[in-house]
Amino acid sequence: MLLLGGSAGSFKLMFRLVKLLPHDFNKTVIIIIHRKKNFFSEIEKLFAENSRMYLREISDKDPIEQNAIYIAPANYHTLLEKRGYFSLDVSEAIWYSKPSIDVTFESAADSFGKSCTAILFSGANQDGAEGLLKLRNCGALTIAQHPEDAEMAEMPNAAISIDGAEYILRTTEIFELLQNGT
Repeated sequence: MLLLGGSAGSFKLMFRLVKLLPHDFNKTVIIIIHRKKNFFSEIEKLFAENSRMYLREISDKDPIEQNAIYIAPANYHTLLEKRGYFSLDVSEAIWYSKPSIDVTFESAADSFGKSCTAILFSGANQDGAEGLLKLRNCGALTIAQHPEDAEMAEMPNAAISIDGAEYILRTTEIFELLQNGT
């Protein structure tokens, strides 16, 4: 399972990754990107039209399937259940964000632990840092975008400062890693 979290400054990177991943990537990819509430977005349509993998926005109780890309919906926190499906939660925003990267990363740690790879990209707050640390402590592979490559360095810096990232990689290194099938 590949988890991708980001906020301000991460949209273009996520879009490039979606275009890059091969149709036979053979992993579940979950994208958690901060979006404004009550703001219509066609991110799912844009990503789906440019993806070689099956891609859709998550709905409550959707099964988690292999070789698919899922995008966390706006105004909900996305949880991964041990029984292999998604749950959507309407509780309060965390770090002013819903979906919260921390919520998804922490539920992935609880449900799938070391079978996860998580990458935290650019963002203007600390969301994702604690979740990345929890994943690392469960044996997952955790990566933070190098702050010098991030448009907004606060999010990767927060993860790095609490030792949540096993690796700190430049954007080109992240793309190379994913092209090689991690």
